[in-house]
Amino acid sequence: MLHYFGSRLLRAIVSVVMVVTFVFIVLRLSGDPAIVIMGADAPPEAVDAFRTSWGLDQPIWVQYLTFFKAIFSGDLGQSMRDGRDVVSVVLERVPSTLALTVPAFLLNVGIGIPAGVYAALHRNSAIDRFVMVMAVTGFAMPSFILAMLLVLVFSVSLGWLPSAGQDSWRHAILPIATMGFGGAALLARFTRSAMLEVLGQSYIRTASAKGLSWSAVVWRHALQNAAIPTVTIIGFMLGGLVAGAVVVESVFSWPGVGRLLVVSVANRDLAVVQAIVLMIAITMVAANLVVDVLYGLLDPKMQLQTRQARG
Repeated sequence: MLHYFGSRLLRAIVSVVMVVTFVFIVLRLSGDPAIVIMGADAPPEAVDAFRTSWGLDQPIWVQYLTFFKAIFSGDLGQSMRDGRDVVSVVLERVPSTLALTVPAFLLNVGIGIPAGVYAALHRNSAIDRFVMVMAVTGFAMPSFILAMLLVLVFSVSLGWLPSAGQDSWRHAILPIATMGFGGAALLARFTRSAMLEVLGQSYIRTASAKGLSWSAVVWRHALQNAAIPTVTIIGFMLGGLVAGAVVVESVFSWPGVGRLLVVSVANRDLAVVQAIVLMIAITMVAANLVVDVLYGLLDPKMQLQTRQARG
C-alpha cells in the first residue's frame, strides 16, 4: 500500500512539472510580451529596458531555471502589467471562482449519482431512457454552447436572470447551471454503467439468495462496489471544474480566476498566466491523487494485498 501511494505521489509531482514546463516554453515562443505591453510604437530603448528588467533578454533555459528556483522559494513573481504580487492578484479572484465551482460540484454529485443509480435500478424504463437522453445531451454539448442557450432562454427571451456580472446571487445561477449540467450528465451515465455491471455479478445474486432485502443488497453490496469507478470520475470532474471555469467565466463575464487567465494571456502577462496554470495543475493533480488514494482504500483487491502484507 505504501508503495502504491508513493508511486502515485511521484507521478503527480512529475505531472505538475511537465505541465508547468510546457506552458513556460509555449508562452516564451508564442510572442514577445514587451511588444504587447509597451506597444508597437514604443521606442526600442524602452522595449529593451523592459526586457532587461523582467529578465526576458536572457536565454530561455536561464529564465526556466530562474522560474523554478523562484517557485521553490515561494516567489511566483510580479504582474508585468501593474507590478503587483502575482499570488495576491490570483488569490483575490479565487473566492469568485469557488462561488461557482463548489455549488456546481455539489450539483454534479447531488443529481448525477442518484439519477444514475435510479436509472440502473429501473433499467429500460421511461425514467431510464429519459436519464440517458439527458446524460448523452449534457455530455456531448460543449459548455459554451449550453451557456449561450441558457442566456438566450432565461435572459434574453424570458428576462428572468441576468446574463453577466457578479452583482447578486442571481448572477451566479446560470454559470452554476452551465457547469453543473454537464458534470451531472457525465456522472449519471457512468454511475448507471457501474451499477449495471455490479448488479450483474454473482455475489449480488448470492446476497439476494441469502434472504437479504433488495434495499440491503443495493446499499451494502452494489453501491459500495460501484463507488470505485464512480470515485474516479468524480476526481476528474473536480479537477475539470477548475479548468472549465475558464470558459464559463468568460461567457458570463464572471470575475474569477478563469477570466483572469484569459485576460492575462491576451495581455501577455506571463507571471500571472504561469501562476494560474500552476494552480490549476496542482488542483487537478491533487484531485487525481486523492482519487488514487480512495481507489486503493475502496478496492477489495488492494485491501486484501494490504492484509496479506501485514500477515
